[in-house]
Amino acid sequence: MSLNIFWFLPTHGDGKYLGTTEGARAVDHGYLTQIAQAADRLGFGGVLIPTGRSCEDSWLVAASLIPVTERLKFLVALRPGIISPTVAARQAATLDRLSNGRALFNLVTGGDPDELAGDGLHLNHQERYEASVEFTRIWRKVLEGEVVDYDGKHIQVKGAKLLYPPIQQPRPPLYFGGSSEAAQDLAAEQVELYLTWGEPPAAVAEKIAQVREKAAAQGREVRFGIRLHVIVRETNDEAWTAADKLISHLDDDTIARAQASLARFDSVGQQRMAALHGGKRDKLEVAPNLWAGVGLVRGGAGTALVGDGPTVAARVKEYAALGIDTFIFSGYPHLEESYRVAELLFPHLDVQRPEQAQTGGYVSPFGEMVANDILPKSVAQS
Repeated sequence: MSLNIFWFLPTHGDGKYLGTTEGARAVDHGYLTQIAQAADRLGFGGVLIPTGRSCEDSWLVAASLIPVTERLKFLVALRPGIISPTVAARQAATLDRLSNGRALFNLVTGGDPDELAGDGLHLNHQERYEASVEFTRIWRKVLEGEVVDYDGKHIQVKGAKLLYPPIQQPRPPLYFGGSSEAAQDLAAEQVELYLTWGEPPAAVAEKIAQVREKAAAQGREVRFGIRLHVIVRETNDEAWTAADKLISHLDDDTIARAQASLARFDSVGQQRMAALHGGKRDKLEVAPNLWAGVGLVRGGAGTALVGDGPTVAARVKEYAALGIDTFIFSGYPHLEESYRVAELLFPHLDVQRPEQAQTGGYVSPFGEMVANDILPKSVAQS
């Protein structure tokens, strides 16, 4: 099975180390362009653009990067309860048309009550999923060309319609991740691809089985994806050294404050991420080559695959054997790590690459030449 490999745009910040300003980088449009163009040229199928008050707006970032990329797809966030589903459908169709069919959408219900309240959303966890189901039903039908009347508990529309359709038919695919029972029910009914964060394979297999069974009960099939960080190097020792270096500036107080902040989330997925490490750095390898160090201070995806190319590829194939066909990777810093992943990991996987542009570039059979017109002696004498 060919795998879809995506990269990540760090619109919330980037750097060499976690939890410190040392080695941090200013994230501006130029830097995001560098990462997007690297991902585009290296053969990543798309980029995930995060959402939330700590991030630049994902829709505006995607729109700004359309003209500087060629094949890269943009996975942007839909926020139920914060925007009208009809307006969101119009925006989605526009982004799809302007990008010539390169738009993908990620349904994000949110898990931080404080942030949601700041955006005017005051629903509890169960109510948010109720509203998300209503939002998605309307959004899908409007994008598919229907005129929609809907009288729900949270959302009511009358005569909702779209005049300018998307390029992708019947509409762009919908991605979604959530670990609660309500989230799995939504995925089974509504989405094309269910995403999980990088839990150990046994836990991921259990979630996949649950969603697959729920979808089958509705006569549907759902694809599966996983969100992971990657630390890949030429040797396993180098990779584990790089993992240790990534958190080398973290002290116990920083970890404790980060975990206290994340504890207010009512996201089941975030709770499962936190349970992998328990806020402690002494047992971070939670499955073979699966390292939970990122989650000590980062919300959301908190695990990384660590190792050399063949080792990380073996772990990727274990997840693929569970039914996962889409992998959304990231690494710090994101520009350099995109090259490492493409150069050290891609050769060991069956990667589904977008059609490559003809760049006219080449790789010298002798590597970098020390001077113009100078060949190695063995070649000059042959």
